Amino acid sequence: MNWIALIIAGIFEIGWPLGLKLSQQPENSKWNWIIFSILCMTVSGGFLWYAQKSIPIGTAYAVWTGIGAVGTLVVGILFFQDSASILRLLSALLIVVGIVGLKLF
Repeated sequence: MNWIALIIAGIFEIGWPLGLKLSQQPENSKWNWIIFSILCMTVSGGFLWYAQKSIPIGTAYAVWTGIGAVGTLVVGILFFQDSASILRLLSALLIVVGIVGLKLF
């Protein structure tokens, strides 16, 4: 159950940079997206707190930030025309391999 909580925390970790990015778009309501970001931070932190009850802090933090980093990279590529160069994608793959390694070992 704690690993599921950690994955949920990582998914919400994607939400706050997304909300900050959307708050900068002229057609969007700035404050609604800033509030969305704060809510995502809060939910993410709460699930991380819960997950650390049985997952070592270093592992939990690395997995949490890894999911957030790779997830945000994917969102940027898919929705904000961020670069999808082979080196960026390979770097993201290395993060995923590290996350899997932390879970397995």
